[in-house]
Amino acid sequence: MAGRAVAREQLAGAARAALGGGRRLEAVERVAGGSRKGVYRLVLDDATTAIAYLWHDAENHWPAAEGDDDLTDPFSPGLGLDLFEAAHARLDALGVRVPAVRLVDREGTHGPAELAIVEDIPGESLEHLLARDPSAAAPVMERLGEALEAMGRHRASTYGKVAVVDGGGTSQGTSCEDVVLDRALRDLAEAASRDPRIAEACGRLEERLADLAAAVRPRAEYAVLHGELGPDHVLVDAAGYPVAIDIEGSMYFDVEWEHVFLRIRLHDAYRPLAVDGLDENRLALYTLARRLSLTTGPLRLLDGDFPHRAAMADIAEHNLKEALALVLD
Repeated sequence: MAGRAVAREQLAGAARAALGGGRRLEAVERVAGGSRKGVYRLVLDDATTAIAYLWHDAENHWPAAEGDDDLTDPFSPGLGLDLFEAAHARLDALGVRVPAVRLVDREGTHGPAELAIVEDIPGESLEHLLARDPSAAAPVMERLGEALEAMGRHRASTYGKVAVVDGGGTSQGTSCEDVVLDRALRDLAEAASRDPRIAEACGRLEERLADLAAAVRPRAEYAVLHGELGPDHVLVDAAGYPVAIDIEGSMYFDVEWEHVFLRIRLHDAYRPLAVDGLDENRLALYTLARRLSLTTGPLRLLDGDFPHRAAMADIAEHNLKEALALVLD
């Protein structure tokens, strides 16, 4: 763990509390991913494994920004145990497979960080399965579609993070489309300050965002979304069921926001997840907004100490070009 947030001895105590005594923690392995929290596989001497999530400043690769801790912003970072527990409870109640929780520690009993220990899903990610064997991924995609349908059927009259809405709170802004437009304009301004190609097209991009937002009609109900349901955020368990991870950003929002991201991440593999009745005007606005977010976010992440720098730079470059294509064609 090399100087990160929690010592091996502290995780050993947490593992005993979560999984029972009489066993020894043999190894702690960092799991790839986890840009905002530490993710570690705990291996005990009887080959039992579990996953530890650590929410600690030392585990967060993102540079701090104003408003990070404002939960009334649906797009503020999904940080902390409270958001995790609220999202886990909501998704589990809807029948969406999520890793079972073995232990939560918000009091610092096992170290200086908020901590959760959850079930280890030893299979591969949906991303790897789709690349390795698309036919084997077909039933997993069908089940993922069923999970998305269950999430889409559960509605609320307000939008925002699951922890906020299920707790009876309200979020900033007047509508999902207004919140998206505001975020997209901020992403555009930041991207323009970082790349001359965006700066040159900034006026056209601003105009396109305004036109797309003006075409969106009001809506009064919102569905449950994961928020960033890419294939790397879905594991496949031994029975072939999709398991959603990195769920802290789950929220009530326009379902189009989720489907735009799925389309971007899955390309042709998205087809089994397609649904009828999506609002084309929202899809158009949210597609451009997502492209700008996927440009600015990775560039901002690279200001910190995120280790997988080449891949993140590639994501930024690809989405920058896709954003420009929406106004230059």
